[in-house]
Amino acid sequence: MSQATQTTTDTTSDTRDFQGPQVNLTPVAAEKVVEIRKDEGIEAEMGLRLRVVGGGCAGFSYDLYFDARTEMDVEFTIHGVQVFVDQMSLMYLDGTEIDYVEGLMGAGFKFNNPNVKSTCGCGSSFQV
Repeated sequence: MSQATQTTTDTTSDTRDFQGPQVNLTPVAAEKVVEIRKDEGIEAEMGLRLRVVGGGCAGFSYDLYFDARTEMDVEFTIHGVQVFVDQMSLMYLDGTEIDYVEGLMGAGFKFNNPNVKSTCGCGSSFQV
């Protein structure tokens, strides 16, 4: 498992440190995030946002993009990558590992989420 720090800041500016990540990036995924950041010229203060959003045929889907940190986020640093997750999404992402895979069907980030009970046929949404 990677070395990670997590800091939570709530509206009272109380900062707490936790021992381990509730989400994880594989080294391959982290390298790809760094590569994308460099290729796209994304500013250093922008972190990788992980979200769970309603929608899709199974109920929920993942959202992954660069964004600024908000007061409601939990922040992880995993393999040198700043990751932001809102409190609501974190409930669904707890224990999730994100990998980057390349294969015959294409390439992309793969979410290995132990909380998922089922997925849709196309694999783009899930149910907990």
